[in-house]
Amino acid sequence: MVIGYQPSGMDISRDIAGVAKEVHVAMRSEPPYQMHTTTATGHANLWLHSCTIERAEEDGSLVFQDGSKIKADVVLHCTGYKYNFPFLGDSDDELAGAISVDDNRVGPLYKHVFPPMLAPHVSFIGLPFRTIPFLVFQLQSKWVAGVLSGRLELPSQEAMMRDVDAFYSDMEARGCAKRRTHDLGQGNPFEYEDWVAEQCGLGRMEGWRKGMFVATCKNLADRPDSYRDE
Repeated sequence: MVIGYQPSGMDISRDIAGVAKEVHVAMRSEPPYQMHTTTATGHANLWLHSCTIERAEEDGSLVFQDGSKIKADVVLHCTGYKYNFPFLGDSDDELAGAISVDDNRVGPLYKHVFPPMLAPHVSFIGLPFRTIPFLVFQLQSKWVAGVLSGRLELPSQEAMMRDVDAFYSDMEARGCAKRRTHDLGQGNPFEYEDWVAEQCGLGRMEGWRKGMFVATCKNLADRPDSYRDE
């Protein structure tokens, strides 16, 4: 039983299907290219369930929200990360008061990187997901390096907080959960990447790179087992 079907869950479930009798995948949302329980994955023994597990029973059965059940020898969580920064201090510490984690929202952070109360001395690299990860991390690193070196300037603490508040208000108005705060896949494609690149004086991402990413995402949905080899 694999819980989660983002890139890691997709890859791991397919690897396991080569040796397991059956592999079942539970996800919160519908599969990207099929609906409901299906074996249309290129593997006859790999099942996708577009619902989550409601409970585990004493005999080892896992019961889904739709009432169906299976028995599994292993339950593997591919559900992402829970952000936690205990080294930032206890509840009475200035750092702890400036940074908190609420339902996986690390904040307040200006553009997912700088906490306004502590900038530029504290910054976060690599929080965003559903993006081109290492490109984003590189751009964020260049931005932080530019700020620390004095080549680039940040807005005032007040201006950064206003930006954060506006971002949170927009998320709330759209009904987005806090745990989606750092999800770059829900807005305009490449808007964040282009913004950070421009802050660094690099210009917007090249069109060919954007096209390659879009094409790869489509190939992943159409041919998840072979798209890397094509």
